[in-house]
Amino acid sequence: MREKIRALQKEFDKSAKSASSSKEIEDLRVMFLGRKGLVTSLMQDLKECLPDQKKEFGKLINDIKNSISESLNNSFEYLKACEIEKNTLEEQVDITLPGMKNFLGKAHPISQMIDKMIFILSQMGFSVYHSPELETEYYNYSGLNYPDDHPARDMQDTYYIDKTYLLRSHTTSFQQRVLENHTPPIRMICTGKCYRNETISTRSHVIFHQIDAIYIDKNVSFSDLISIIKEFYSKLFDENVEIRIRSSYFPFVKPGIEVDVKCTICNGNGCRLCKESGWLEVAGAGMVHPEILANGGLDPEVYSGFAWGGGIERVYLLLHGISDIRLFLENDFRFLEQFP
Repeated sequence: MREKIRALQKEFDKSAKSASSSKEIEDLRVMFLGRKGLVTSLMQDLKECLPDQKKEFGKLINDIKNSISESLNNSFEYLKACEIEKNTLEEQVDITLPGMKNFLGKAHPISQMIDKMIFILSQMGFSVYHSPELETEYYNYSGLNYPDDHPARDMQDTYYIDKTYLLRSHTTSFQQRVLENHTPPIRMICTGKCYRNETISTRSHVIFHQIDAIYIDKNVSFSDLISIIKEFYSKLFDENVEIRIRSSYFPFVKPGIEVDVKCTICNGNGCRLCKESGWLEVAGAGMVHPEILANGGLDPEVYSGFAWGGGIERVYLLLHGISDIRLFLENDFRFLEQFP
């Protein structure tokens, strides 16, 4: 029995010298101290010893068990300390090395365009008005002279929250709020998100952005509207654009028009972007309807005004020849980083 104990000690000492990782230390622990380990087998052999030898050999077995356990614990702690030191050295920063270039964030293309539009119109005397995205049916439709049976009111076009509230379908909903809280002269613009229940495609989305402007005062004329629109889009496109107006219908203006600009890509000769027409639609506009003025507490015989608005994504599509409106909401850096 004594020889077995000595042989086991020698075997452990030899194996412990070659252990160089925490896994190997754990394997030795199982090999010698596990339930079916070599030290446990010695305890089984103890049953065959004479009664007067059991006490002596039992103490020797217990001593080697404690010795092996202590040795394994010390080896494990040593290896752990070495690994920590190694990781610390690897993580040290060499201050003589050149620094890494950090990626600087920037405004989203839509935010950039909104900022540019606000800057241009503020120079023309307009102030910014913020209206809620969660709007009432009155401000979105009834207050803008929409008839009760107008198709835009249908569930398939508008996101209703309940019978009273909905997600605004256009920033034009700010008009009645402005008239209720301000007195002429009024020069206001409103920008922001709008929501419509449309089929998502390359040209339309359920979430989009608009800008709307309104100017109300005494003796505001149709020619004022045309000159403001021409000046605005000339500054926005960074060139003197030619505009074209077409008669159209909107419940909140009378008369109503749609505004086109000569295609800046083909200079009016016709291309894929303008569908070979040479013109690009950019806005809806018109003189503020007398009913709108009356709803806002103004006398239509004394005051007049104009309103116009258009999509912000659409301007980007036209300026840069982008073919898919969905790119603005996909947060793909390959697309966004093209707009410094």
